[in-house]
Amino acid sequence: MENLKLLNYSNVFIACYFTDDRECTHPNAEHTLIYLCSGKLEITEHGNTTVLDAGDCAFMRRDNQMILQKRASEEKPYQSVVLKFSRNFLREFYKDIAKKSLPELSKRNKRSLTLLQSNRPDIKSLFESVLPYFDSEIKPSEELLKLKMAEGLYILLNTDKNLYASLFDFTEPWKIDLLDFMNTNYMYDLSLKEMAAYSGRSLATFKRDFKKISDLSPQKWLIKQRLEAAHELLKNGNQKISDICTEVGFKNLSHFSKLYKEKYGTSPINSVL
Repeated sequence: MENLKLLNYSNVFIACYFTDDRECTHPNAEHTLIYLCSGKLEITEHGNTTVLDAGDCAFMRRDNQMILQKRASEEKPYQSVVLKFSRNFLREFYKDIAKKSLPELSKRNKRSLTLLQSNRPDIKSLFESVLPYFDSEIKPSEELLKLKMAEGLYILLNTDKNLYASLFDFTEPWKIDLLDFMNTNYMYDLSLKEMAAYSGRSLATFKRDFKKISDLSPQKWLIKQRLEAAHELLKNGNQKISDICTEVGFKNLSHFSKLYKEKYGTSPINSVL
């Protein structure tokens, strides 16, 4: 018989336990550290699959979508613990870092998944120290959660100096969070020059930095983002197509309809549920 248990403490520490196999598409909105207690986890992105076994730990960079296949065995259930790093926490953490110790040559890696060395004592100590809270369902204090988040950050920063640029990409020397800015402002009628200025960059730096976070050009990324947002709104069926077209940033309904059909194989009106 299926046995499922999911515990979420402040959307920071999340524990998952079940005895059947599960698959989900995971839109990773926050930087995430995942530790596998038992079972097997297959993470697929861009056609590449990484397998985690018990004792394995991986860092999943935010603003990426992955397919997670969680597998239990006859002997042991699937059990994992996840630690999420919010933008606010990262900004507060960064304020207390000794700026002289920051690695100047750190570069934001395009890889969205980093597999950490297996069975590291610091990783095992961190995650197994919180398991009693999930077993007892006693919620840890906010102070304890912050301490565990800081512990998780130090694990990552001691693993690869380039992770400084991924975790703290909202400030110099790694600029503000460009994807965060784009996700917040994609629907507005801004030129690339304006986007560059609003994100604290020259146009040349904006284009160079954008190549680090996407294989698409800024223009194609904007069209993709607007079409995906329109697709979700159309599925809800609560708004007029013309209103949705304007809301997501398109100025011409016929142009929007053409691009939508090219991407989804059907007209916007056929997508309304």
